[in-house]
Amino acid sequence: ERGPLGSGKQVVLAFGGDIHFEGVLAAKLAASPSSVLAPIAPTLGQADLAVANLETAITDGGIAAAKAYTFRAPPSAFEALRGGEIDVVSMANNHGLDFGPEGLRDSLAAAKRYRFPVVGIGRNARQAYEPYRITINGQRIAVIGATQVLDDHLIGAWTAGPGKPGLASAKDVPRLVQAVREARRGADTVVVFLHWGVELMECPTSDQRSLARELVRAGADVVVGGHAHRLQGAGRLGRALVGYGLGNFVWYGTTEASTRSGVLFVTVTGRRVDSYRWEPARIVDGVPRPMTGSERASALRSWRGLRACTGLDP
Repeated sequence: ERGPLGSGKQVVLAFGGDIHFEGVLAAKLAASPSSVLAPIAPTLGQADLAVANLETAITDGGIAAAKAYTFRAPPSAFEALRGGEIDVVSMANNHGLDFGPEGLRDSLAAAKRYRFPVVGIGRNARQAYEPYRITINGQRIAVIGATQVLDDHLIGAWTAGPGKPGLASAKDVPRLVQAVREARRGADTVVVFLHWGVELMECPTSDQRSLARELVRAGADVVVGGHAHRLQGAGRLGRALVGYGLGNFVWYGTTEASTRSGVLFVTVTGRRVDSYRWEPARIVDGVPRPMTGSERASALRSWRGLRACTGLDP
């Protein structure tokens, strides 16, 4: 079950939800990129590896896609992410190509310039489905990003293919399963970070639950993601850990429900999920701030209650 490099030492993973730099966050980014995520940085810094969803193109060029909302941010977004103790992001989501192939090229160039790992996006399918690999405490970790959420009229244009830039699509389940199996062969722990679900829903869809089962069967140890802009439940699926909805993270919250946020910590030793916990936060002025006292206790009870409609075990 473990490869020859496995050390038997634990690795702590942390997962945050959706990030963009619109509205009040644009001004914060312009003023001091490295301090934008300062309120949540000490929390994320408790992990060996922190992963989140970057839901914006990193470009000042390109042509906006024909859709209701398009997001973009300057390259200093990567400085903000690093300052917030985030180590890798998935850009496989319904905003990754908001500014077309030019925006995609700019995003990849900015990530390279800042030496910031991104997954789920690439100049071709091989690169888009390729995992980020890192060895921590002797454990080989692989992180794959993919999206199940794409506007119907953009699926063809946005999905990466042979020699075609785009995103890793979770709609192509066999291709994603193949990526998981390939990652499995060279990793002690395989993580799949997904964009999935239905906006404003607190329960996973049948498609989410089906995909989670397929990915776990293929060899995924941790399957997490978001898109609903609401928290969804987490728990065990066999010996794997599934977190259906991480909610908003660095985002303009407009309602009480949309400002519920937090960090999902998962401790793994190779293929074994040793433990997991939720650290609740509240988005204030676009940035999550950890909760304390009775507010934290209430948020934890609410989060645990979300598991009831997931089919997952505690």
